[in-house]
Amino acid sequence: MELTPWETPAVIDYKKTMEQFGVKPIVDVLGDLKEEHHFFRRNIILGHRDFERIVDAIKNNKEFAVVSGMMPSGKMHFGHKMVVDLLKFYQKYTDNINIPIADLEAYWARNMSFETTKELALNEYITNYIALGLDPEKINVYLQSKYQKVKDLALILSKRTNWSEMKAIYGFKGETNIGHVFAPIVQVADILHPQLDENLSPEPKPVVVPVGIDQDPHIRLTRDIANRAKEFKFIPPSSTYHRFMTGLLGGKMSSSKPETAIFLTDDEKTVKKKIFSAKTGGRETLEEHKKYGGVPEECVVYELFLYHLILDDKELAEIYQKCRSGELTCGKCKKMAYERVVEFLKDLKEKREQAKEIAVKILEGKY
Repeated sequence: MELTPWETPAVIDYKKTMEQFGVKPIVDVLGDLKEEHHFFRRNIILGHRDFERIVDAIKNNKEFAVVSGMMPSGKMHFGHKMVVDLLKFYQKYTDNINIPIADLEAYWARNMSFETTKELALNEYITNYIALGLDPEKINVYLQSKYQKVKDLALILSKRTNWSEMKAIYGFKGETNIGHVFAPIVQVADILHPQLDENLSPEPKPVVVPVGIDQDPHIRLTRDIANRAKEFKFIPPSSTYHRFMTGLLGGKMSSSKPETAIFLTDDEKTVKKKIFSAKTGGRETLEEHKKYGGVPEECVVYELFLYHLILDDKELAEIYQKCRSGELTCGKCKKMAYERVVEFLKDLKEKREQAKEIAVKILEGKY
């Protein structure tokens, strides 16, 4: 299976993909952390590389860093909110949370202007990150194009790989522009730079990168380069892999297809239309549904509960059982989801105005 950060199939066999690329099941290393976040408990985060280091750091109050980049290519939706929920979990244990804005990658790989990516980063991402509860005191947000430390490190580390390796990992073709080829090296620098001081001198520490499985090529390349760059004494980064949320109509969720996602700026009318048009695990008729029950595993409305809307495990289990038994109909389930999403977005909208003022200061380097 070919998997790159720019081309992700609509359906992913996670077990097979993890086995193919050597990603380990996370359940064996969680220990007490499984009770700390519902993404772990509910098998939403299902794979890892060297996450034992982070578990040890959390349990023993040791220093570690987090890197979670954003590609500002469209409006922020509930699929993106997953990342913020994880960062909020990590900020309980570290104030070394790094959020690179991949404007160089957007320019090289998506042909987006720097002005557009900066505006999207400000209005859609950083503002929402803070409104969602991320502590601005514990994050290092930066534009790749403006952060000299990362750019300097990328130039140095580019010597640690070659065209053959980049072609093998990413499937680059002869017509791929050189900027696009170099973009992963900048991401390598994004991930490794927390282990260096401002003079690029070693300060080794564990680093975790929470990503979807499509980003694993970046992790593999980074770990290989970290091992080759002996002068920096890097600890190869750890990573966790979460499942993608399914699009509202089934298939992929995408910012470029508004009907597949609930955006964090959607109004009440739009939310209602999207949720009541969403794919469910219900039967074709009400009679069949009550007789045979629904299939919550195939329902994107239940997935909204699973990922975002219901944090109480007992309440979620009750909804699951009532769906399976046929007692809970799809109409009632959609109404419940709609009401919770509207309430959530109304609260978020109120927080966003103040959050934007902070976001502006962060991008201007004045916070």
